[in-house]
Amino acid sequence: MANKKITTIDLFAGCGGLMDGFQQQGHYETLACVEWEKFPCMTLANRLKTKWNHANAETEVVRFDIQRSEELFNGFSDTEYGSHCGLDKLIGNKKIDVIIGGPPCQAYSLAGRIRDPHGMKNDYRNFLFESYVRVLKHYRPKFFVFENVVGMLSAAPDGTPITEKIQTAFAEAGYKVISNFKNALFDVADFGIPQHRKRVIILGVNMDFFTSEECDKILDDFYSEILPAHKKEAMTVYEAIGDLPKLYPTKEIQKIDGHKYSHEPAKSENVLNHEPRFHNKRDIDVFKLLADDIKTGKNEYTSIEALKQLYTKVTGKQSNIHKYYVLRQNEPSNTIPAHLYKDGMRHIHYDPEQARSITVREAARLQTFADDFEFIGPTMAQYKMIGNAVPSGFARIIADGLFELISKYKTNK
Repeated sequence: MANKKITTIDLFAGCGGLMDGFQQQGHYETLACVEWEKFPCMTLANRLKTKWNHANAETEVVRFDIQRSEELFNGFSDTEYGSHCGLDKLIGNKKIDVIIGGPPCQAYSLAGRIRDPHGMKNDYRNFLFESYVRVLKHYRPKFFVFENVVGMLSAAPDGTPITEKIQTAFAEAGYKVISNFKNALFDVADFGIPQHRKRVIILGVNMDFFTSEECDKILDDFYSEILPAHKKEAMTVYEAIGDLPKLYPTKEIQKIDGHKYSHEPAKSENVLNHEPRFHNKRDIDVFKLLADDIKTGKNEYTSIEALKQLYTKVTGKQSNIHKYYVLRQNEPSNTIPAHLYKDGMRHIHYDPEQARSITVREAARLQTFADDFEFIGPTMAQYKMIGNAVPSGFARIIADGLFELISKYKTNK
């Protein structure tokens, strides 16, 4: 298998963080990506076509609800998702070697459970892993990579830990996984990524192709030897975004084509998706104050209590959590979340002269997307898809690690 392209399907593909990392590795061939949101699908298809030379990209990106498994396999005609021949016909006689992907994480995320009055117990996304397992059972790949948030380790929407349900489902499908998911938890900053982002990476091994002992060796190798060998010092925010064109506040709010602009456009037109959000004067003043506080070393507003008091002072509102956070230029970023599309105040640029939240391109850089990776759709949709993605640089490391395993543990079955 190591001498030919390793075929993959990407489930819950989003805009393609995992896919792009696997494609970068060079030994993998993406046959299909399944995603149900419009703009991530457009972004995926564009990336496959323009970067990875997939002439059939619009068909290979299947926009559909993965819960409707039979239609996904056999084809569908739908008012929302259009028509498609289905995965079986798309893939044809090719054998799937690896399935990658992770169900939407909002139902497991700690932040989501805090915000939801029911603790996300009634959220359908709690059980989307079942759809993932149905695809595993259908195509029987030799391996799978399942990615999710740290909150998965403590989620128990119906009283039973979701980790138990997932382990049972994988076992019933014929796959061996690590026995303790806590040992599958990684902070991507430990792998040279300019961002603290904890994620659970579950490797599954098909027991039809390997003995029980071989499965144990493969899993131990992956978690104890191969992935740790890829660890290196984290990149800083400055190293990641410091060379991007600077975007300074305008003296007066500008209106162009019905849109309001608070900052000057980038002087270089060659940088994709690098336009700042609109900020009112109050927020610009706060951003400047907070970034300057850190730059000068005064550090009057670095405590949570001081930030909460400042928020109340400038808005007249109370908040149980601190609303502001300035990225530290000499450290990795805090986690880039999907929630960034609603609120950029927790991701304020470190330069007080720019006095703004980060742009889509800066968020993409912190997620290690290449500069030629173009995000399609409204700006808020771009922030959301980036926040939902696996950092493509970390995905590349996972792909490297899996390729090492595939090369080492060959099977003739």
